[in-house]
Amino acid sequence: MAVIVNLDVMLAKRKMSLTALSQKVGITMSNLSILKKGKAKAIRFSTLNAICEALECQPGDLLEFQFDN
Repeated sequence: MAVIVNLDVMLAKRKMSLTALSQKVGITMSNLSILKKGKAKAIRFSTLNAICEALECQPGDLLEFQFDN
């Protein structure tokens, strides 16, 4: 079981760079990179809210649960 972060997909759909998102939401590039690579252990709702607002998307557009078979 794993939660997959699709931040790179949404950035591509919105034609936005990680740098632009970082500036827009006030989150460091390194923290966004950790999230984008799926290395984050947690995400604050305030951070998720800021990212969703900047990318004009829903949390479900960014996060996906994948079942192990």
